[in-house]
Amino acid sequence: MPQVPQLKRNEPDGEAVALSMELSILDLVPVRIGQSTSDSFAASHELIQSADKLGYTRYWVAEHHNMPSIASTMPGAELMYLGQGTERIRLGSGGVMLPNHAPLAVAELFSLLSAVYGDRIDLGIGRAPGTDPITSAAMRGHLGEGRMVDREGHTVDPVEQFPQHVIDTLSLMRPEGLRIPLHGGREHVLHATPAAVPGTQPLPWLLGSSGYSARLAAQLGMPYVFANHFAAGATTGMKIYRDNFTPGAYGDKPQTFVTVNAVVSPTEEEAQLRSEPFLLQMSRLRTGGRMEPLHLAGDDVRSVRTDQERMVGEEMSENWIIGDAKSARAQLEELASRFEVDEIMIQPVAGAMEGEDLRQDAARIQSLELLAAEFLD
Repeated sequence: MPQVPQLKRNEPDGEAVALSMELSILDLVPVRIGQSTSDSFAASHELIQSADKLGYTRYWVAEHHNMPSIASTMPGAELMYLGQGTERIRLGSGGVMLPNHAPLAVAELFSLLSAVYGDRIDLGIGRAPGTDPITSAAMRGHLGEGRMVDREGHTVDPVEQFPQHVIDTLSLMRPEGLRIPLHGGREHVLHATPAAVPGTQPLPWLLGSSGYSARLAAQLGMPYVFANHFAAGATTGMKIYRDNFTPGAYGDKPQTFVTVNAVVSPTEEEAQLRSEPFLLQMSRLRTGGRMEPLHLAGDDVRSVRTDQERMVGEEMSENWIIGDAKSARAQLEELASRFEVDEIMIQPVAGAMEGEDLRQDAARIQSLELLAAEFLD
């Protein structure tokens, strides 16, 4: 297996100064106007191949449902395909929305990924539904009801069961398994099968955007990621996590990083232009606007964008990395310093322009290449 390139900053005098920061990728498998789902996954497959060669640390796919601009709905299944041809990059979910799934199904799928890809698997777990309430209910087999009931007929909120379901999922992937008490003092031991190769269980991460998730990750001694790419409050959340961390099976020190949306282009002007399609989508998500496949950068997106959407997008962009390579490097270094992290996960969201190949995301790959030239040896 090739050695992971060391992160460096290339100084003007030719000296390479080592940096204690790694770069990773979050991918929603975006769908733009004119693209099929097949096109989008072909583009993301090319993206991860580039990331693997360039020296990025990990590649995670998200879980979102009923959104025309996002093809990533089942992270575990997608990674079976997207990971093909990679050699060293870690593969993971960012994340599996556990309230939508049975813990055993999640544990089995990610144990299977570990059996295929070895010790390169991350299991990122989230509490949010990743969709609207009706779709979330449909995910759990309760279309039209919007609720779940237990054996006694009592309404069950899967979000309230989240902490226990996290514990159950982790237990199912461990050699000792999950012990289920039965009547008469007996118990049944349940394991995820097919089991991962011994010593290669997925590394779990708890994802969140609030103090709740930060406290839970700390209590369980889990690595933690704050969703800085769409939520405010990372400083508070990470302080709660670090101050309350309990050493455990996954390490004796807090392990964390933050996420951020990024558009890196040869010029500042092009980066601003290519940021507009995803900014429009995010502004519509915030304001309840019409969701549809991503528009193309330039006249296409500007012809449909309202003044309100433009202003909301401009406000949101203040927390993004947008610029040329030198500017992006400075912004990332400031972000790492502010949150005291040695890893940042970027979501490359550069939009496409008219005439660009539907089965490629050339602008997103260019963002990775430009950052690699700044940070990766």
